[in-house]
Amino acid sequence: MATSPHRPPAGLSRRSLLGGAAALAAVPLLSSCVGFNTSGGKAGSLDFLSTQFTPVEEKQRFEKVLADAKVNAAYNAVEGNVFASTLTSQAEAGSVQVSLAGAMHGELAPLADRFTDVDGLLKGKLAQAEYPKDLLELAKAGGSTAKYIPWMQASYVVAVHKRALEWLPSGADVNSLTYDQYLDWAIAARKANGSPVFGFPAGPDGLYARFVQGHLLPSFTGGQVTTFRSADAIDAWKYMKELWANFVPASTNYDNMQEPLAKGEVMVAWDHIARIIEAPKGNPDEWLLVPSPKGPKGLGYMLVVAGLAIPDGAPDPDGATDAILSLSEPDVQIEVLKQNTFFPVSVTELPDDLEGATKLAAEAITAQREAKDAIMALPPVGTGERDGEVTAVFQNSFRQICLDDRSIKSVVDEQAAELQSILDDLKIPCWAPDPAEAVCEVG
Repeated sequence: MATSPHRPPAGLSRRSLLGGAAALAAVPLLSSCVGFNTSGGKAGSLDFLSTQFTPVEEKQRFEKVLADAKVNAAYNAVEGNVFASTLTSQAEAGSVQVSLAGAMHGELAPLADRFTDVDGLLKGKLAQAEYPKDLLELAKAGGSTAKYIPWMQASYVVAVHKRALEWLPSGADVNSLTYDQYLDWAIAARKANGSPVFGFPAGPDGLYARFVQGHLLPSFTGGQVTTFRSADAIDAWKYMKELWANFVPASTNYDNMQEPLAKGEVMVAWDHIARIIEAPKGNPDEWLLVPSPKGPKGLGYMLVVAGLAIPDGAPDPDGATDAILSLSEPDVQIEVLKQNTFFPVSVTELPDDLEGATKLAAEAITAQREAKDAIMALPPVGTGERDGEVTAVFQNSFRQICLDDRSIKSVVDEQAAELQSILDDLKIPCWAPDPAEAVCEVG
């Protein structure tokens, strides 16, 4: 029996911009920010610049997907700032070399006026793709016409080794946990095991800031920026501090959770799906992947969506269009899921032979997204080269409160001022789950 069709998310706001794990991940070298050298691809291949699949192994797997789909492209995976500066510099110089651009929504939207309208493609050859309306609205980046084609999506979930279930609080449903139950479980497991078994990606390159931005604060406050200094946010940090006390101390070294999970150093951990999927791959029957916990305001979760755009003046727009059509085919979307654990953006029937861990991931992401009280959150939008500074606000908040044991209110007030200073310079609207305002302000 086939797995249920994977349905893309609903409820995305047009004002929302997306970034994701790639914005925080290590990236490969690129020879130049402007006149970059292409890598791979056959003679006559189109230049495909992307912020996705930057780790070498992921890039190699995606290049095979391209080859199998007969997309003749030189795939160059770069950091977000290199992506933006390359496209901008080439456009301003009147010498566009990139034919196809792939990136997170939050990276594409600020460059929307440099991309070709793709409404004709969506209404024509992709009319049967069944993208959700709100996702298509998001692709307009605040304008009146679509500037990119939705490409793929991912999210963050909790990995659980079944051995840890023996300490699950009585009456708790592991697939629908509250944050209080999550904490009680961590405490019970620590006491019974004699040492903590819950872990957290708080290493130098860990994605713990995404947990704060997309999961903790939305679940406790309903927002990310406009509720940053609220009483509910203070409660969220009090909770986080207590939860942190029950995590494996080595969590400050964990950049991803799949390695400590696979080694048995940790039995329960939250992380980006691409950073935990390897743990259950060898023995999926011993694992569960479940939605993030829910708080007083609901189940806050961060969604990551990427798109494909054609720069104005691209040397090979027809080739780019053909590449987009190929990458939008259901079988190619499924292959990207199998290889790099990014999920289809249109309604796609998942195959019976889907690998066990990937099937677990698909079920967890679907359950999380379709939860009645789900609160979809997005990474910072429109922050561009200052995205790292915004991320640092959430990182500093966590580190100073949980690791340095500083006063929660003092830290929140200081970091709120820092965040407001950045937003004052940028003068950008807020992003989900915060309400759209002309200029985003810290609340």
